[in-house]
Amino acid sequence: MNKYEKYIRYQTFPTPWCPGCGDGIVLKSIAMAFSDLNLDPNDIIVIAGIGCSGRMPTFFNTNTLHTTHGRALTFATGVKLSRPDKLVVVISGDGDALAIGGNHLIHAARRNIGIKMILINNGVYGMTGGQVSPLTPQKFITETTPYGNIEPKFHPAELMIAARATFVARETVNRTVQLKEVIKKSFQHKGFSVVEAISNCHINLGRKNKMKNPVKMTKWIAERTVTKAQYEKMTTEERAHKYPVGILEENTDRYEYSELYHKHIVPAAKEAAKKNNKK
Repeated sequence: MNKYEKYIRYQTFPTPWCPGCGDGIVLKSIAMAFSDLNLDPNDIIVIAGIGCSGRMPTFFNTNTLHTTHGRALTFATGVKLSRPDKLVVVISGDGDALAIGGNHLIHAARRNIGIKMILINNGVYGMTGGQVSPLTPQKFITETTPYGNIEPKFHPAELMIAARATFVARETVNRTVQLKEVIKKSFQHKGFSVVEAISNCHINLGRKNKMKNPVKMTKWIAERTVTKAQYEKMTTEERAHKYPVGILEENTDRYEYSELYHKHIVPAAKEAAKKNNKK
């Protein structure tokens, strides 16, 4: 038995993902983080919505929940409030998290609820055929933008910092060791955490944009990412089309939401129930 086996349902393999898809790298990175922290699988709940990334809970030998499109964080909020002692991990794609699920993402960050989100950014709706997503780069061709995408995209890490998420990191599937490390640190963080994992969809995005294999697309990703230290030394012009990777925000000063809920709301509700029973 390898050290990841207790976290992975190997009997459910092979995965449905295209050969070379970065989702497999993210899957292994999460399992490695579980293993490094020696977590009990019974203490982990993995939740996902719809999309290529939504299939990921199938492969974890933990408590799992497959939910509706864009609603993984709402289900996860209920789980975390009812079982604050558990590690609640949400895995979501860019369309799932930032289109239909965008408002839930903003408010989970605002509340600082102790959910650990892995946001896989491949810049497209991969599972449903390659439609434009909120993270598709401008000028890119997709099924729904045959003349090139004219919309500016979200920068999810920066959006999460603005929404007051207390742990925000960005890594890529090119940097597997670093990706595993930031995921591990996000699991150890007390409040809401987001790890943006920039990944490749060479089938439904890359091949329409002269990157028809995973090597070409991951090379393109590598050319556009720099470390946070490198980014801070760059001029405004040099920063164009570059994205810093690493831990971008880490704040331990705010209270975690489910902790406040059990400290104030649950006792108040119990007291109110006692008073009602006496009437």
